[in-house]
Amino acid sequence: MSTVSALAKQRTPIRPARVLLHVFLAGTALAWLAPLLWAIFSALRPYSETSNRGYVSWPHTLNFDNFKNAFTQSDMTHYFMNTVIIAVPAVLLTLFLSSMVAFYVSRFDFRLNLALLLVFTAGNLLPQQVIITPLYRMYLLTNLPGITASGKLYDSALGLVLIHVAFQSGFCAFVLSNYMRSLPHELTEAALVDGASVWRLYWQITLPLCKPAMAALATLLSIWIYNDFFWALVLISTGDNMPITSALNNLSGQFFTDPNLVAAGSLLTAIPTLLVYFALQKQFVSGLTLGSAKG
Repeated sequence: MSTVSALAKQRTPIRPARVLLHVFLAGTALAWLAPLLWAIFSALRPYSETSNRGYVSWPHTLNFDNFKNAFTQSDMTHYFMNTVIIAVPAVLLTLFLSSMVAFYVSRFDFRLNLALLLVFTAGNLLPQQVIITPLYRMYLLTNLPGITASGKLYDSALGLVLIHVAFQSGFCAFVLSNYMRSLPHELTEAALVDGASVWRLYWQITLPLCKPAMAALATLLSIWIYNDFFWALVLISTGDNMPITSALNNLSGQFFTDPNLVAAGSLLTAIPTLLVYFALQKQFVSGLTLGSAKG
């Protein structure tokens, strides 16, 4: 009893500022969740009920018919496979190439290493809309007979993979180079003394130590590439070749669009990104924490 009373006396009294802080954080969380909760509420209601009673009304019918209709009408399985064909190679190539750049500029000292890193990072500072016209013409003029179904770089999954790799490599190289700089240089020196090649130094020594940072970047890249709509809209003309973000267009009619059906389709397309985040949540958080604590 004496221990319990002593702990009770040591407790910090509740201050008004702390109460206001918690109220502010709770309000901010509700503000962020409000659109998602409203989309779920609308997706569970039939359009006939909302059109008669209004969206701000007490529901009388809640079911999953909109989710079923959205999945079948949009042919979501086909578009999801298109997204997998684009996202998986783009993520793997981006991490592989950016890790090689980061390894070179962080583990070897030469005169232009900082300038080289700035060149890669500067690509992220350029708005994508600025280069869309020359890039569009370049894709049309690049012939790839026998490699893509369209015979060109335009209207192909390969074109989307390359553009995602080009735009995301700068950010990944910047993050990984900072992370690799925090690794002990004694590892590099000891491996070189033992006769290890540069490739072995990169693949077997440095890269395994960067798994937390790589997992964090893989999570971010998967979400960014999965949610891309701009490049798919500009560089893909055939409807069957578009990724899943474009599948929602199949839910919109020429003269009428069911907003409840579109809300259900939007929620279905968001499920894979949530699965990726929850699957890599531990590595993602540890990667961010280690990256902030190093150096």
